[in-house]
Amino acid sequence: VMAAKDLFAAVGEGTRFTVSYFEIYGGKLFDLLNGRKRLIMREDGKQVVNICGLQEYTLASPDDLMRAMEHGNRSRSTGVTGANLDSSRSHAILQLSLRNPDPHQPLAKISFIDLAGNERGSDTMDQDRQTRLEG
Repeated sequence: VMAAKDLFAAVGEGTRFTVSYFEIYGGKLFDLLNGRKRLIMREDGKQVVNICGLQEYTLASPDDLMRAMEHGNRSRSTGVTGANLDSSRSHAILQLSLRNPDPHQPLAKISFIDLAGNERGSDTMDQDRQTRLEG
């Protein structure tokens, strides 16, 4: 929270923050801020990876960022394992972009990546078939 406040305080007039948040689960991509809408990953001719359909939302304050993170976290795929009652079962990527008045040219982008729970399904006492298949 303090880092978000520092970032917002440091930007100049005319710049804005946007956020996007998606997960990779079972080899598929889902937008965590847009009702878990299915996304498609494409690589363009310049070998730049694009996430097609991913929505970006403008942030007015650090509180907006925190609300977006909480909303996305509630939308993530989780499961119960023998090692953890609330284990993330997906990889999640939150991207925070700083944009100038030209919305197509970000000044900076920070990606925060949370990997799925590191307990392997096969290493737990869990009898859930899906958890065993994931690990």
